[in-house]
Amino acid sequence: MKLKKQHLLVPMLASIGTMIGCIGPESSNVSSELQPGARYQPGTEMGIYTPEQHTNYDGRFIVSASQVYHLGTLDDTSPWDHMGDDGSSVQAVGGTIELDVDERANTGTFRAELDLPEGHYVVELDRFEEFSPCQDGGIAAFLYEHGNAGCGDANWPKSLLYLAGWGWGSATLDGATLYDEHQIHFMITQGMRDRETLVVRTGTGTDAGAVNPAQMQLDFYIRSPESNERNHPTREVFDHFFAMEVTWR
Repeated sequence: MKLKKQHLLVPMLASIGTMIGCIGPESSNVSSELQPGARYQPGTEMGIYTPEQHTNYDGRFIVSASQVYHLGTLDDTSPWDHMGDDGSSVQAVGGTIELDVDERANTGTFRAELDLPEGHYVVELDRFEEFSPCQDGGIAAFLYEHGNAGCGDANWPKSLLYLAGWGWGSATLDGATLYDEHQIHFMITQGMRDRETLVVRTGTGTDAGAVNPAQMQLDFYIRSPESNERNHPTREVFDHFFAMEVTWR
């Protein structure tokens, strides 16, 4: 059960109220002191209703993604960079990513079946888990993350995430276990990479985030609990993929 929804709603409602003038000056002072987080960013010019405010919201997201790219390879020797912001290590791979989740119940499935040069690679998320409060039980919808959002790390630009999930899972290569009990994160974001060059966009001089809202993409990774400071990100394993075609059903 989602226990943190009301906590997440407070800053969003405060910012909306301030913009439309239904909260007095004293409340405006309070809202202006709120820290950035999953449901509030200072400087926004628009407020939206959260999914939970819609009586017809069923929490179910069914999404497919294709035109998939891999950052680096499975056989890279440390030290490596598997963020690939400059696009130099990006390679197209075959296959699709499928997810069917219930955001409210924190349940569902995530599965990527990809054809890599190394073989047939399958990643499955076995159970969802919240690693920080802004992750709302393990699956969250319509939140800000990454960059200076106050939720998530700064490895990606700040973006509105239409849907995101966190948890634990496994990967196989040609049917044999490759990883077990590794951390998985997926997210459907605004356009972080240029359509043509696949280079990650950089700072714009505003707090809005270096993204193109006219695009949508899906990112996911599977990473080891063990760290390795020589790598970027600093994990012993960090297999990172993104998809540039996202279909909602």
